[in-house]
Amino acid sequence: MLFRGQTNEFLQIETICSSNKPILKGSDESTLTILWFQDDASKLLIDNIAYHFKKNQLIFLTEFHQIEVKEIGNIKMVRFNRAFYCILDHDSEVSCKGILFFGASSLPIINMKKEDSEQFSNLIKVFEDEMASKDALQLEMLQMLLKRFLILCTRIYKEQNHLLNLPSDNIDLIREFNFLVEKHFKTTHNVSGYAELLFKSPKTLSNVFAKLGNKTPLQYIQDRIMLEARRLLRYTDSSVKEIAYELGYEDLQTFSRFFKKNEGIAPSEFKKKPF
Repeated sequence: MLFRGQTNEFLQIETICSSNKPILKGSDESTLTILWFQDDASKLLIDNIAYHFKKNQLIFLTEFHQIEVKEIGNIKMVRFNRAFYCILDHDSEVSCKGILFFGASSLPIINMKKEDSEQFSNLIKVFEDEMASKDALQLEMLQMLLKRFLILCTRIYKEQNHLLNLPSDNIDLIREFNFLVEKHFKTTHNVSGYAELLFKSPKTLSNVFAKLGNKTPLQYIQDRIMLEARRLLRYTDSSVKEIAYELGYEDLQTFSRFFKKNEGIAPSEFKKKPF
């Protein structure tokens, strides 16, 4: 089902299976996609990483993710563009910037409990009913439903990643750091650069991330650079030298050492590897 407004807004809700799986790769500019796996059958290659998804997992994709379908079951897809609902402009409402979208160096995945799946199923049914409606309030109603959907996803993500244990200002700092890394990872490779943008000290950033007991701020930066490096090496015809320059490395050897340290092989070897 597809809603398209008068100023290029669109919202698409589809059940994806083997017969229409090319839809997964048809993401346009400024498009965000949520995939809800309805069974255990789907195996996807996303940014050259293999995933076998389980029933009631949800993932969150931007237009930049590269998807290859290996096996597919049934997937419920919610896709929308910035004109329909901009999560950056509405960050105070949904708070998913920097965690679900625009900021995760690894694929954001949430696992729904039974009560969550029932709530989401009901919400999807209301979505579909409203998609069939044709009146002056349709756009507003669909935006409201999407907002609720995103808020529910954000709550589950925060709970499963222990963000709810942190003070709200710490959560906001982590989200904003992640978002800034997404914007500037090609030009800013050190923690101090992001600390300056956030008007914080590097030590403050390190202390906040230490509370998560996960990766350091520098690891987040390097993981995002590596994600883009793999994408460019695998899915473009650019040379290793051109990719190094695009990622902010004027010296090819420095980039090659960085890539090999993280991937285990040289970027030239990675580019030649078969899918």
